[in-house]
Amino acid sequence: MGESRDGAELSPHVVMVLSNADGRAGLCSGVVIAPKVVLSAAHCVKSPAQSMVHFRSGERPVLLPVSAIAIHPEFKANAPKTRERSVDLALIQLRDPLPAPFEPAPLDTDGSVTLGTRYVIAGFGLTVEGGTASGQLRMGEISARAPLSKLLLWAEDPNKRGFGACTGDSGGPIFAGPLRHIFAITTWTEGTGKSHCGALTQATLVAPQRSWMEQVLRSWGMSLR
Repeated sequence: MGESRDGAELSPHVVMVLSNADGRAGLCSGVVIAPKVVLSAAHCVKSPAQSMVHFRSGERPVLLPVSAIAIHPEFKANAPKTRERSVDLALIQLRDPLPAPFEPAPLDTDGSVTLGTRYVIAGFGLTVEGGTASGQLRMGEISARAPLSKLLLWAEDPNKRGFGACTGDSGGPIFAGPLRHIFAITTWTEGTGKSHCGALTQATLVAPQRSWMEQVLRSWGMSLR
């Protein structure tokens, strides 16, 4: 994520999402929206058997089994290449509730984007592109840029120092406001030159997809906060 700071204050809301599909291991981030439900990016997960949610309890790593995954019906895996409209979101149901101190973060209900508005992005991604993930939750500030959309947020480093999402931050939350509502979910990043990170962060707005999330959680016998 480039220049960032420790994200310990957000640790009750953010987890790692691990996958192992087609012989390839993947690491993403996710945010807790119900005691047994994590919201992440659709491209981060495959089947429940190939996915786990991970966090650390002190020095002890904890892996939680996944019982169900709901991929948004408008997700298109090839959208970054084809430039098609895609809703890159997934809901992950855990077999067991997350333990304390985890708690659901509230979802944004507005979804409007204004140029220059600042948000807090959090995730377990790389702090140095090309390096290895440390497993440490990091956070930092990004600001909305053009183009404006009712589906997506485009954001950049307000300080022009190359800060933004990087590998491993996909699926992580972007928070808005002093109450830290989940405004968007990180889905894609772009760099400059040979870089793949730092110049542009793209995320899916959550407010327009709330009815889908409510429908899925009802089918799982749960409700949103």
